[in-house]
Amino acid sequence: MEKNMSQMGKKSLDGKEKELEAMRHTAEHVLEQAMVRLYPGLKMAMGPATDEGFYFDFDYEGKNSEEDFAKIEAEMKKLIKADLPLRREELDIGRARKLFGDNEYKQEWLDEIEERGEKATVYWTGKEFVDLCAGPHVASTGKIGAFKLLSVAGAYWRGDEKNKMLTRIYGTAFATEKELDEYLEKLEETKKRDHRKLGKTLEIFMFSDLVGPGLPLYMPKGAVVVGEIENFMRQLQTQMGYEHVYTPHLAKQDLFQTSGHLQWFAEGMYPPMEFPGEGKYYAKPMNCPFHIEIYKSKTRSYRDLPLRYAEFGTVYRYEKSGEISGLVRTRGFTQDDAHIFCREEQVVDEFRGVFEFTDKLLSGLGLSDHWHRLSLRGEEKKKYAGNEKQWQRATELIREALKQSHISYKETPGEAAFYGPKLDIIFKDSLGREMQISTIQVDFLLPERFGLAFVDENGEEKRPYMIHRAPLGSRERVMSLLLEHYGGAFPVWLAPLQVKVIPITDKQSGYGREAEKALLAAGIRVELDGRSETMQAKIRQAQMEKVPYMLVVGKKEMKNKTVAVRTREGEDKGEVKLVNFVQEIKREIETKQVKLA
Repeated sequence: MEKNMSQMGKKSLDGKEKELEAMRHTAEHVLEQAMVRLYPGLKMAMGPATDEGFYFDFDYEGKNSEEDFAKIEAEMKKLIKADLPLRREELDIGRARKLFGDNEYKQEWLDEIEERGEKATVYWTGKEFVDLCAGPHVASTGKIGAFKLLSVAGAYWRGDEKNKMLTRIYGTAFATEKELDEYLEKLEETKKRDHRKLGKTLEIFMFSDLVGPGLPLYMPKGAVVVGEIENFMRQLQTQMGYEHVYTPHLAKQDLFQTSGHLQWFAEGMYPPMEFPGEGKYYAKPMNCPFHIEIYKSKTRSYRDLPLRYAEFGTVYRYEKSGEISGLVRTRGFTQDDAHIFCREEQVVDEFRGVFEFTDKLLSGLGLSDHWHRLSLRGEEKKKYAGNEKQWQRATELIREALKQSHISYKETPGEAAFYGPKLDIIFKDSLGREMQISTIQVDFLLPERFGLAFVDENGEEKRPYMIHRAPLGSRERVMSLLLEHYGGAFPVWLAPLQVKVIPITDKQSGYGREAEKALLAAGIRVELDGRSETMQAKIRQAQMEKVPYMLVVGKKEMKNKTVAVRTREGEDKGEVKLVNFVQEIKREIETKQVKLA
């Protein structure tokens, strides 16, 4: 199983992780061997080890489904019990081509190996099975611990939708049954928390075939969550000296030629629209060129800097259909974007200000478990704009900001933007999964391409630096993250519906409406459940909707002007004065508590 030939950005592994990778890679070979035995005529394509397990892509005229897993796993267990040794061998290209003579997928890999002037590396499993592979592997199949096949899906060869659709089987392996069981339990919890499932059940967002793939529609409840996050950000940004702007969704070709997007990013852009007498227009893939034009609208003095422009700007990128995934990977998404124009001596302080802003924002959302990654230029210099001196200086400035802020970080070559290095913030959710959210970038390219300038204290023109900043990355990504992190049970301040009032009988409906009005007057999102259902049915419904608080009102509560408070977790908090509950929930919302009081 051919590994990805490019190792740029691959994280370094410790000893235990290396052993696990080798075990999973070997398990994938055993899967291949079992499939070849069971399904004559099957052609092996590729299948590496991954952070979560392994997968195998193959070309077969028949059909395979999860119903076949028991049979495939039984064959794999035979191969593991046989404790077959794995043996590495280097071959010249001619001999390798004969070994995989009827397999066009292997021949394509061999073309690339030959082009690089290298020999082919293969691994034999016992005497029967051989595959083109760079390793690593354990010594023998008997060294594989506990394994499980997980799912089957379609996958285009080499990830290109122009190529043939292959079948992909996913699996995982661990050193012990205990570790495997723990992983499978976590996988089940992950399925329950899938934002696509929760988004539909809770009526947060949807997709429409008539609108198009990868273009989400936020429903009323989802709009509440989005609005609360954006209001929180606006408040913080205003306090920290940001000015808010709005820019259009499309622009002339000239703008993106000047910015370099048509040179470095054209594959990710939608095709142009052409208008008679006006030329071509593109849907914007990024907001930065528009903010630059606002900066250029008049002469800037050193006294004006720093200038901080913020926008919740919707951008469009043409992702391949096979890469679109819920809200995590879309074609239209809204960035919490900002661009800071500053003097070189202000870059470090501005970077530190962004750290401070991001910490406040993520803490307010309850996303406190995160680490920092400094993404640097890779070895393929032609992929990046600018010169060595510019890259070195921009990287120095970011490192100095991290040092002054006492922030530890990891460096990752090959993950920078084409126009400069960037700092990424990686969040770990409640299930231990990692996802990049925030990104902060130093840009020396666009100020140069657009001829940006400010007049210094000596009356001379100088070039400003530009910092790109998106603390949440996009509203889509953070919505998917929040849904899965909280399992749909948002903190009270973010919850689409914060309180549900539940009269026990129709006789208490009047008092229920009185309680609803008091909460509405206090700015609480509340709803009266006046249906002719039992109290227990109403409570169950509110819990399914993940409503933080239920206020049950009966004869006693009506008499005492109180409410019986229950939480969505099933806790009975007892009878409290209505006025006291209003004060308490307002405090909980204002302080943005993550857990229910």
